[in-house]
Parts: sequence; C-alpha cells; structure tokens
Amino acid sequence: METSIDLYKDWIDTVKEIFRGSGFPFEPGTPDSVVSRTYFRQTSDTDEEAVKQAYDNEKRLKELQKKLLDNLEAVIVPDIRRRTDYRGDRFEFRWVYNQGEHIVESHSRYRIPLD
Repeated sequence: METSIDLYKDWIDTVKEIFRGSGFPFEPGTPDSVVSRTYFRQTSDTDEEAVKQAYDNEKRLKELQKKLLDNLEAVIVPDIRRRTDYRGDRFEFRWVYNQGEHIVESHSRYRIPLD
C-alpha cells in the first residue's frame, strides 16, 4: 500500500494561495512558520497570540495526520472500500477547505469532515 499525506503542507499551500489571490503573495522560500503566523495575525490581537494559534494549528494537523496513519489499515481503508468501492492500493490524503475543513483521499474521493 502506498500512502502520501502532509496535512500541514496542504494547509500552508492553501494559505499561500489565499494571500496570492488577495494580491499579497509571499516571497518564494518564505518559511512555513512565517506563513502560518501571518495568517493568524490577521485575526489576532497580538503577535504572541498569532504565534500560539500557529503552533496549535500545526500541532492539531500533525496529530490528525498521525491518527489517520495509525488507523489507516484497521479503520480508514476498510471504510474507504465500503463507502466508495475503491480497490486500489494508492492513497493520497489532502487537507482541503470547502465549506469547512476536510481530509480528502484523492483516488476514491473519500471525505472526512473535521468540523
């Protein structure tokens, strides 16, 4: 079984796209921590609060990813097969925002809502 997943990178890429689309793109090579902190600074009262929110978000996404991988063979793959009839052995999980946060498996279109 081949699995790819990097939920935090997907989130960072989405934030970069949001800023690019609003006319304020990040410079190439901007560290993820700066991207995340900048995003949360938009709604935080202080830099310290933005740093904490950025840290908490990264931790949350990495914990979600670990849970998914820890339960992949016993829970997730059987559920994907039952719900979607996908029989392949390649799984590509991505974090997406579409009317709320979701983890989507690209080959089967399996969706896990996070809200």
